[in-house]
Amino acid sequence: MQADVVIIGGAVMGASVAYWLTVMQPGLDVLVVEQDPSFARASTALSVASIRQQFTTAVNVEISRFGIGFIRAFKARMGLDLGLKEQGYLFLAQTEDGAQTLRDVADMQRAHGAATEVWSADEIKARFPWLEVSDLTAGSFGATGEGWFDNMGLLSGFRSMAKAQGARFVTDRVTGLQTRGGRITGVTLERAGQVACTWAVNAAGTRAAEICRMAGLDLAVEPRKRTVFVIDAPNARHPDAPLLVDAGFYLRPEQSHWITATVPQDDGPCAPDDFEPDLHLFEEVIWEQLYARAPGFDAVKVVRHWVGHYAYNTLDQNAILGPHPELPNLVLCNGFGPRVATSARRWPRHCRTDPDRRMADH
Repeated sequence: MQADVVIIGGAVMGASVAYWLTVMQPGLDVLVVEQDPSFARASTALSVASIRQQFTTAVNVEISRFGIGFIRAFKARMGLDLGLKEQGYLFLAQTEDGAQTLRDVADMQRAHGAATEVWSADEIKARFPWLEVSDLTAGSFGATGEGWFDNMGLLSGFRSMAKAQGARFVTDRVTGLQTRGGRITGVTLERAGQVACTWAVNAAGTRAAEICRMAGLDLAVEPRKRTVFVIDAPNARHPDAPLLVDAGFYLRPEQSHWITATVPQDDGPCAPDDFEPDLHLFEEVIWEQLYARAPGFDAVKVVRHWVGHYAYNTLDQNAILGPHPELPNLVLCNGFGPRVATSARRWPRHCRTDPDRRMADH
């Protein structure tokens, strides 16, 4: 078997690469390899499926500007309505330094086309009267171009269109990479055997480092576990709420319920097959802070939860895009985690993004 391009990983990143390659180069022989077509444990399926433009580097704002336009036009392009809800992100600051940071980055974001507004505590209260704002110094709100959407619809559209444009999708597991003369020459599959190729794309999500190790390379991407809670709060019905990013948690509406999560204090790498939920995080970490921010959350019930893995770039928490310097026909598309249109950098150049980790975790 052979292909011009073998894409390792068929979730949203791999499927999108297949889509764009077959758009830009009709007739290119693209083979997408995915070991689990149910995507039961893929970051795509387990993400909170949100998009924002409030980043602290211009390249990330530009990526999201493209992303929101693409999502808005998805039905016309792909025939699927992603149910985009542009209800914005609201980042909160509790110090004067934090408020100044919001003002500074908002200036940059607006210069690149974002609609970020910076509000005083009183202005936050006027817009969202159910919030407690006495400890706040400012908040930044994305009036348009930020919100959440149907993640699996996005994946389905990419897969369907890539197939219609000639890409092949197979269910198999990559077990090895062949190299010669500083280039990838083939990919070994568990069932189908060796596939000769001209290019390979590593879009393996949280297992991206495993793929690189098959070629003797290191990649600073590791899985980080996140437990996400769906909660019911009968005294807090605010379906028009934004995605709220506070100091110790984030929160957004989901129909008549809410979705919330936090970054564990002992955050670190987890085993790729560790999907055991950290159920204590809601009562021990989130709920007290949530109630302090919004008193309507006095009565709360966790109605369900799930665990997803964040493909965490330990260097700077940005995505890693482009050819590997040691194997230039191995293209990296890694480190996105459960995010869409997020931070990015060209290998090996770093571009710092959100200094506050809470801003980079959804």
